[in-house]
Amino acid sequence: MFERLQSGLFEAIRTLAGQGKLTEANMREGLRMVQQALLEADVSLPVVKAFIEKVSKEALGERVLRSLRPTQQLLTIVYEQLVALMGPVDHDLHLKPSGSIIMLCGLQGSGKTTTAAKLGKYLQMKGWKPLLVAADLQRPAAIEQLQVLGEKIGSPVYVEKGATDPLLVCRNALRQMSELGANVAILDTAGRLHIDQALMQQLALIDRQIQPDQVYLVVDAMTGQDAVNSAKAFHEALKLNGVILTKLDGDARGGAALSVKFVTGVPIKFIGTGESTEALEEFHPERIAGRILGQGDLMTLIEQARQKVDQEAMRRQQERLQQGQFTFDDFRNLIDQMSRLGPVNQIMSMIPGMGQLVDEMGDLDAEHSLRRIRGIIDAMTPEERRKPEIIDLSRRRRIAAGAGVAPHDVSELVRVFEPIAEMMRQLAGQGMRGRVQMIQSLMRQAASNPQGMLSKPKVGTGKRLRPEEKARLKKLREKELRRRRKEQRRGG
Repeated sequence: MFERLQSGLFEAIRTLAGQGKLTEANMREGLRMVQQALLEADVSLPVVKAFIEKVSKEALGERVLRSLRPTQQLLTIVYEQLVALMGPVDHDLHLKPSGSIIMLCGLQGSGKTTTAAKLGKYLQMKGWKPLLVAADLQRPAAIEQLQVLGEKIGSPVYVEKGATDPLLVCRNALRQMSELGANVAILDTAGRLHIDQALMQQLALIDRQIQPDQVYLVVDAMTGQDAVNSAKAFHEALKLNGVILTKLDGDARGGAALSVKFVTGVPIKFIGTGESTEALEEFHPERIAGRILGQGDLMTLIEQARQKVDQEAMRRQQERLQQGQFTFDDFRNLIDQMSRLGPVNQIMSMIPGMGQLVDEMGDLDAEHSLRRIRGIIDAMTPEERRKPEIIDLSRRRRIAAGAGVAPHDVSELVRVFEPIAEMMRQLAGQGMRGRVQMIQSLMRQAASNPQGMLSKPKVGTGKRLRPEEKARLKKLREKELRRRRKEQRRGG
């Protein structure tokens, strides 16, 4: 997610970093590139104007232009303004133990029914007992889908076959909620292909009569500005409590995530990041800003690891880290554990610097990149894996030949390894509170560094990609991703 925006923003920062001395003129040129990156990411025009105005006000001040590291100051400003643009977000669902109601609404194809099950799974993990209510009577397939998903997550589903009145279905479901052992009802209401008066009247009636505790709009992030316009129209009719952005993992632009809060005043509460019923994340503006700027999202990664990773293997690795040990063997084991957490490109984007490493290696996808990284590590001798500092030019060439990659790829991996190893060792020595504080500190440091966590000088040799070659590879990546998505849609 956010690949296009991330690429545009980093290009602007790199351009500024290459200037001998920053002036108001070339700073304005950098800001123009930032503006272009936002527009190409399908961020709403009023949002772009307001964002650039705020960034410009601070970036063109004496504090930045006269500082020793002005590009880092600019990146810090961009990070802070991204967080302000998307937040704040109240993550409390304000549910009552005696019984609560969450109403989901949205257009057809937004992923509303799947999201109902994902939200149910999320609530189960928080200790609640959800009841999924099939109130979308316009589409029989939605009822069947909800029943299948309910069985998958182990949640009761309330269905009335042959029903024609969604309001009556909701009322009857609430009467039976306690009998079904549930304390939170999730109403999966009807959608339409387009917003129309009949849809809004039906939803407004349910909202008025049922009086749900929370009303969430489910929108498809890949529809870009249409998602923002839908949120605005629904909010005017229903007074939404939050928005759930689906399919964000498949959206290379991410404009909707940056626009919804500003345009509607409604916060994004959750984001859908995959097909699994567990692929629903709380929306944290500071974490998303970190991902956009290539600084990763370690907090979300840690949260997922606690749920999905082999805890015994993690305990053994923790003991090694506390002894100050983190070798390429540990790094490879970490990669293997990562593969269990979800789509690899999504996990890679959460680790500071790994996204840039994939880009440098010119891969079509992160899965391919991880295979190459494994291959490079496997081509090392045991001593090289324990002591990467001994990997000189001749060793890099031998490892590259054994892994079937360029010497430059080996150099990039060695370069990225030490900052990650040091970060892992530091994290191991902290308790949970200390880890949280340290990660937040690392994120702040990363946000002020245009080279991210990988600020060490580059070493090694091998062919560097020219700008036109990088542009060609980028087009190939985007073309390949489009092809795969089409195949997935045909297969699904």
